[in-house]
Amino acid sequence: MNIAFFLTILVALLLVLLFAALWALSKITEDYTYIFWRRILISLHILAIAVFFAGYTALSGEAFTGMLIRFATVMVVAELMFTLFVFVGFVVKKIQSIGESTPFNRSRRNLLKGALSYPAAAAVATVYGATKGIDDTVVREYQIPVKNLPENLKGFRMAQLSDIHLGMFFSLERLKELLKQTADGKPDALLLTGDIFDDKKLNAEAVKIIDTFADAFPKGIFYCFGNHEHFRGAEAIAEMLKNSKIKLLNNTSAVVAGGKRPLCFLGVDYPASREDKKFNEEMRSYTKDALKGVPKDAVKVLLAHHPEYIDVARENNIELTLAGHTHGSQFGILGKPLFPVFKYTRGFYNQNDSFGYVHSGNGSWFPYRIGCPPEIAYFTLRLG
Repeated sequence: MNIAFFLTILVALLLVLLFAALWALSKITEDYTYIFWRRILISLHILAIAVFFAGYTALSGEAFTGMLIRFATVMVVAELMFTLFVFVGFVVKKIQSIGESTPFNRSRRNLLKGALSYPAAAAVATVYGATKGIDDTVVREYQIPVKNLPENLKGFRMAQLSDIHLGMFFSLERLKELLKQTADGKPDALLLTGDIFDDKKLNAEAVKIIDTFADAFPKGIFYCFGNHEHFRGAEAIAEMLKNSKIKLLNNTSAVVAGGKRPLCFLGVDYPASREDKKFNEEMRSYTKDALKGVPKDAVKVLLAHHPEYIDVARENNIELTLAGHTHGSQFGILGKPLFPVFKYTRGFYNQNDSFGYVHSGNGSWFPYRIGCPPEIAYFTLRLG
């Protein structure tokens, strides 16, 4: 991550939100109090911007930078929530005034009746999303029906973790806690679908930590690269894994359970192309490589960081695809992503006996979640 660029974007965002928040403030305060709070708001922004740049130039250690970004997150989300709540209230009042004999009068400050509720609601939503929203991991259980599932695979249980983003917002200690909680669910195998090793200073120690849990997953730990592993040096990470019990599946496969109809895990790399046609060609090429040597009648589980592999898996009659990358949008409502910018953003997608699941992620690129908690997902095979 280019911290200077990131902080510059944050500052620009803060300025935009400042003007939005000033507008919102003008709707819920009287003129004399508005002037007072406007000065407070502007002073906070000036202080925040000064601290960001002073911190970057003089105290640019990762922990300090992480603290700044957390502070920026709270400030940005609080103002965003505050402005959104006031805007909704303003629109509702406007609608209510339609048809009334007395026209809507701004000077009457109709919003003042519930003025304190707006900043209070914004504060509650902000504190929750920046604390419990990113820290409280939920456990989800899924049954995967598979036609003609052999007896030895009935009840086979897998756990998926994804997008841990080790670093400023996810410590080694937290990684240990997550692995312990996952192991407590007694899965046969642990599947890691990319963006796990995201800090060059911590990656080697993280490999060792994951390795110590190998006995808790009797059928193994399997892993595929995400885009952030390429940012941190995928070759170096692959080298670290050679002396571990973590099985890297990079356009390759592994037989997990034998028998007349074996269970095979496949793993694919993250496509590097930004052009749609080439991106799709890379996905198909990587999947083709991963399928080499896999029996046609095998029960196949695909590990893929990017969720659009779900389509490619369906084309190849792969029973289950586990993906990540999207973080479930990190903002949700009633279990649905609030910003579904990807074709597949969160949860289950299935068609023609081919299931795809997009994990909500365990870490964050933006330290805030609401309505989209980090998760441990378990998948149990059953006869379909």
